[in-house]
Amino acid sequence: MGAPHRATVALTMADRSPYSLDEWHRLHPWPEHHGVARPSIEYLWHYDVAAAPDDLWKLIADTSRMNRALGTAEMTFVPRDGKLIGSSRNGGVRHEWWEEPWDWVAGQWLANTRVYDRGFMKLLHAVQRVERDASGSSRLSMYFGFVPRGRIGAAAIRFGFPSLEKGYRRLLPSIAKEIKASRPTALLTTPLELADDARSRLDKIRAGLVEGGCDRAIVDELVRWVRTGDDQDLARIQVRERARAWDADEDRVLSVFLHATRAGLLQLSWDVVCPHCRAPIVESTKADAIPTTGECGLCAIDFGSGDAVEITFHVHPSIRAIERRAFCSAEPSRKDHIRLQRQVRPGEEAVVEPTLARGRWRMRLQGEKAYGYLDATEAAESDAVTWKASDPPRELAIVPTPTLRLVNDTDQPVTYVIESPQWSDSALRPGRLLSFQEFRDLFSEEYLGAEVQLSVGEQTILFTDMVGSTALYAVRGDPGAFVEVKKHFDELFAIIAKHRGAVVKTIGDAAMGAFNDPLDAVRASKEIHDTFPPTRKDTPARLRISLNTGPCIAVRLNANIDYFGGTVNVAAKLQAMAEAWQVAMSRATWNAPGVAEFIGHTGGVVDDVRYESKALREGVPVKRWTVYPEP
Repeated sequence: MGAPHRATVALTMADRSPYSLDEWHRLHPWPEHHGVARPSIEYLWHYDVAAAPDDLWKLIADTSRMNRALGTAEMTFVPRDGKLIGSSRNGGVRHEWWEEPWDWVAGQWLANTRVYDRGFMKLLHAVQRVERDASGSSRLSMYFGFVPRGRIGAAAIRFGFPSLEKGYRRLLPSIAKEIKASRPTALLTTPLELADDARSRLDKIRAGLVEGGCDRAIVDELVRWVRTGDDQDLARIQVRERARAWDADEDRVLSVFLHATRAGLLQLSWDVVCPHCRAPIVESTKADAIPTTGECGLCAIDFGSGDAVEITFHVHPSIRAIERRAFCSAEPSRKDHIRLQRQVRPGEEAVVEPTLARGRWRMRLQGEKAYGYLDATEAAESDAVTWKASDPPRELAIVPTPTLRLVNDTDQPVTYVIESPQWSDSALRPGRLLSFQEFRDLFSEEYLGAEVQLSVGEQTILFTDMVGSTALYAVRGDPGAFVEVKKHFDELFAIIAKHRGAVVKTIGDAAMGAFNDPLDAVRASKEIHDTFPPTRKDTPARLRISLNTGPCIAVRLNANIDYFGGTVNVAAKLQAMAEAWQVAMSRATWNAPGVAEFIGHTGGVVDDVRYESKALREGVPVKRWTVYPEP
């Protein structure tokens, strides 16, 4: 049996070994359900790292990137029959295995077990643990236990594996120096130089984007990143993550990405994402290829795709071929929305102590769609919870650092999960893209499949209508009226785009717009009326506006992407409550943050009215804002 080994990196602690092997196994039991009471080869290493545990955890959890930096062999993974099957070539020998679901408590420890069908070993169990010392630095403990496949396998493990410890000893000081960086340079790779034709094409695209009015600084950041970025970072590009990394306005980044897609630098991808593990199940360059359903074999769930779509970007392969390489399955890194994942064997239990940020957390068992919730708050009286696998879903208030007792009272292994119910704040969701005017302008040919109903979340729907248009047609005739309608649309569309909205469609002389933020819609409404005030003489256009806020779905209608649902229906009906220079809005819009304050500062008259209709069970309370009184 290998003796425990200790290494010191950027020393901040007393030179002592915190755990013996026996103490370690009491803390992290060996997985005896595989029929082995204790491994025959074990390594236990300890490193002191001058970094805060939370910062170190984010890097240690990305075991694929760490393994690549350590020089370990590339791995391939494929899901098969509900299991993740891995393979690699080490020491000239092919290894194949299946992985049990990883266990981890975010910020504290992670563990994984591989069961081998081929290679030097039968079983590998690994644990990494990060702990804080009195000075705020970290103690990193790493355990590897092996069940070798015969004498040759044992000799190969003993000969080759200790070199990994030297790799950590070399790598960790470099990481500690740049620990605050999201990607320390020690974990990055330098790509090959672009081919001459690709470099020439990239330079031409850059010049075209700048000449076309795109933000020069963002274009330069994108071009530099495409040339020099790490393959793992470029494999799936997210607008919001890049906006934060470049300290740039999100809308400007999205604009550049859309124009870069049209120019052939990027490709836009509609990704159907598993709602549990958040892994992309389907990646499509066309919206009409989005399937109506998705299935994640590893999470053992199927789901409707309507609320499970993200938009990402990829480098166009004619510029640079991005290799999606893996050096570990790296579950904790790929599932950073999960604070706790712990498998418990039948009839057994486990105690864990996660740290939860204040707010709501979702509780579930892997493979099930029934959810419970934990509300983490300092005001909670309870600091401990017993969670039985057979418990029905429930809602509990708990302190942010609770003690959870996980009890598997079933006859099957159960994986307990505590995760954020919110979608990643790096994800660009369809509602943002479809309500972005430049997307509508640049990708007007995009449409959804006939059966797809794509959730676009909460939208504020704006309808405009020309007052007195019947008289306009009678006086000017159809050709003259069309000219006036077209002229007013040009101004109207520019105002909607200026306020971060998009025109969804026009119907005669009426227009329908959509906004992600209700306040943007209200500001746009004010500017629309300011653009067509009572004093304007060069156009007969006088408008009324209605607004409503609520959830919508995107559907295919007449080969276009349209919005549908009760929110749209009510917004259209509220047109009847407004006249020229008025805005009729629902309470949902009026009560949105900043709306009442904005209207109060800009003036006008607001009165309360009510929309009544036989088509609606109840009337709709309406705030009617008169921006300009009738002359």
